[in-house]
Order: sequence, then structure tokens, then C-alpha cells
Amino acid sequence: MSRRIDYGRLMHRAMRGLIQEVLFDVAERGLPGEHHFFITFDTGHPDVEIADWLSDRYPQEMTVVMQHWFDGLDVGEEGFAVTLNFGDSPERLYIPYDAIRTFVDPSVEFGLRFESQDDEDDEDELDEDDTAEVEEDADKKHQDAEIVSLDKFRK
Repeated sequence: MSRRIDYGRLMHRAMRGLIQEVLFDVAERGLPGEHHFFITFDTGHPDVEIADWLSDRYPQEMTVVMQHWFDGLDVGEEGFAVTLNFGDSPERLYIPYDAIRTFVDPSVEFGLRFESQDDEDDEDELDEDDTAEVEEDADKKHQDAEIVSLDKFRK
């Protein structure tokens, strides 16, 4: 099979890098203004570390909120750890960036959504017949695409 650029995987890596950079800034200087985060992650990811009672309650995914109270935000290369309050019970969590499904900051209407790992794995497991069909679909989409010159929008 010929070599190709995997833009989807590159984009996911860049988006996870953005999350890492934002969290690192928050760890250093705190949350500015009204910023806060809703982070949904895959609780079944092998590197996620959460209390047993949380994984029992949320066996597939969980959304945490980083807003008014959080403690010990530690941002690393592969993920981050933070202590959050669950009904007056502080719990330490470790969330790898690869486990994140959505990252939202509603204060500025910003959000990222990651496709599931299963979808990425399916793409990697295409056989030659599937690849030919994907290439045909891509060629058709390219033929149907309308090319717009940027000169139209310049003043």
C-alpha cells in the first residue's frame, strides 16, 4: 500500500497538544475570568486512574467540571492529574489525553470532540478492496468539490 498522510491522527495530536497547553497554563496561573472546562473521557481507557466507586458508577465515560474548586492540577506529557470534589469527597483522577472524548469551555463557546479510538482503529484495518473504495470515494468528492478563489473575498 502506498504511503499517505494521516491528517486525522495529526489533527487529534495537535488538539490534544492544545488541551495540554491550556491545562499547563491553568496549573501555573489558575483559571482566568469565567473560563471553566467540561471534560468527557473514556473511563475504560487502560491508563485512566479513578476511584473504584467512580468507575463502577461511570463504566464507559464520565464528564468532569473544572471550575470553582479543583486542586493539585499536574499536567504531564501523556495526561493530567487533578483532585476534584464529588459531593464533599475529594478524589484524585489521572486522565490521559488519549482518553479525552470532548473538551469544552462554555464561557467562550469553545469545544473539541474526538472520534472514538475504535473509529481510528477501523481506518487502520482497511484491506486492499476497502482502500480502493475509499480512494474512489475521495476521487469523487474531489471531482464534485467547488474550487473558490480567495481573490473573490479580497477588497
